Amino acid sequence: MNLRHAVITVVNRDDLEDSGADHYKKCLDAVAKSSPEVTLELLCSDLAGDVEALAHLLDSSPLVVFAHNVECVPRLDSIVRDARASFEQSIMILKEAKRLRPDMITKSSIMVGVGETDEEILEAMQLLRDANVDLLTIGQYLAPSKNHLAVDRFPEPEMYDIWAEAAIEMGFSGVACGPLVRSSYKAGLLMRKTLDATNQEEMPGAYVKVQPKAIHQHPLNPSHGEVNQ
Repeated sequence: MNLRHAVITVVNRDDLEDSGADHYKKCLDAVAKSSPEVTLELLCSDLAGDVEALAHLLDSSPLVVFAHNVECVPRLDSIVRDARASFEQSIMILKEAKRLRPDMITKSSIMVGVGETDEEILEAMQLLRDANVDLLTIGQYLAPSKNHLAVDRFPEPEMYDIWAEAAIEMGFSGVACGPLVRSSYKAGLLMRKTLDATNQEEMPGAYVKVQPKAIHQHPLNPSHGEVNQ
């Protein structure tokens, strides 16, 4: 298949005691064993806030990017997200992931058009950066059906440029913003651009910014590591 980067996605909460952490770990190990040349990204649930399950998942994992989406600004948690989820819990998981594996890239995503203000987007971005999240994606929410939450607004395309610039100023290593951007949109490309600021690959449909650091200088140059207990 000539893959360079694979995103393993957790599409729902798991009723297993460890929220599926051991299964995800085995999936990552199996892919790494069969295709060691492929960089791995996990779009994970919040594991119900279980930091022990998170530690098991990340211990000596071949994972390069750990992604978990906050999805919306804090004020809208009860409207947009599962009742068991919260911005605070998501931030805790992202922060703990970085503490356990400082060598690993962390990533999150925000949807716009669910009732937030421009100011709240910036505030949520800063909260993510304060949790040492490295990569950020921002995209437009589109209602899957008339039975889902209605779209509140469609920000002007220029706003995505503003948010991308703000993200870099806040210290994010890389950001992809655009109406059609999703959390795994061109995920491998965003990772490569982040690790190598000279990368000239294009990402149509998104405003992309990365910190101007060469790959040999970049603090996030990935390596498999053990969990910091």
